[in-house]
Amino acid sequence: MIMKPLFSLLLISSLVALNGVAMAQDGVKVGDMSLFRKLAPTGAMEGQAAQQYLQTMQQAQQKHALAPDNHPQVIRLRAIAAKLKPFALRWNERASQWNWEVNLLGSKQINAYCMPGGKIAFYSGILTTLKLTDDEVAIVMGHEIAHALREHGAARAGKSMVANFGVRLAEVVAGVKGYDPHLAGSVAGGVANLGMLKFSRDDETEADVIGLDIAARAGYDPRAGVALWQKMGMASKGAPPQWLSTHPAGKNRIAEIQRHLPEVMPLYAHAKGADLNAMSPYLSNVKGIAPVDYP
Repeated sequence: MIMKPLFSLLLISSLVALNGVAMAQDGVKVGDMSLFRKLAPTGAMEGQAAQQYLQTMQQAQQKHALAPDNHPQVIRLRAIAAKLKPFALRWNERASQWNWEVNLLGSKQINAYCMPGGKIAFYSGILTTLKLTDDEVAIVMGHEIAHALREHGAARAGKSMVANFGVRLAEVVAGVKGYDPHLAGSVAGGVANLGMLKFSRDDETEADVIGLDIAARAGYDPRAGVALWQKMGMASKGAPPQWLSTHPAGKNRIAEIQRHLPEVMPLYAHAKGADLNAMSPYLSNVKGIAPVDYP
């Protein structure tokens, strides 16, 4: 008589524990951060980034290219960032110590970035040329924040140190064996450069995936990523082939986003308090881009 209630209690406790694990592991799954980042001190990277960011903003202000705090687009960007930041901590606890900044630079460039330490900059060109909706801004911003959270800059610096050492070693070995060290160095350098491009594409893919997760938890539609990269494809005709680019090809990025929608759409539905199976398609504000549905 005692064993039955005890067994039931243990079963319920186990289910609760398993449910807790499932909840803790919801969203996208990525591997551990690169060990190469440990070759470049994180604190130093963040300090350098803060100085560089300050200099960039000062130069922009001197050229009257820094949007003021009361600019509607600055207000918009900072409001979106405020919604995203709480969901950054699960990816890097250091983010709670960052002195986050968000600014807008007047430029036709289709670009945005987030430096180590949470220093975010958007160029007006990416907003106006692509006619970004709030959901699409959140996808871009989540992607850039993910780079900082995963310390991709520090990892690339570490990889570069290792690659440079490899080139020097190839030159030394070639010299010892009687070969032209400059030729050996050039060959090794070419291989290293292709390797760095591949590393960079991997970083971009990881940032895409984590950015979707962050945006979805903040209540922004992850399906906007599909429309975003369709817009980007319209604006970047003539881009270099994927194997010579630091960014994956647009079609590949769209396919990757679609592959992860089953992981992030439930997060978005939960944030919106909506029924996942009854959600309307994501509608782009640009003609020629079809509604993005799920599933």
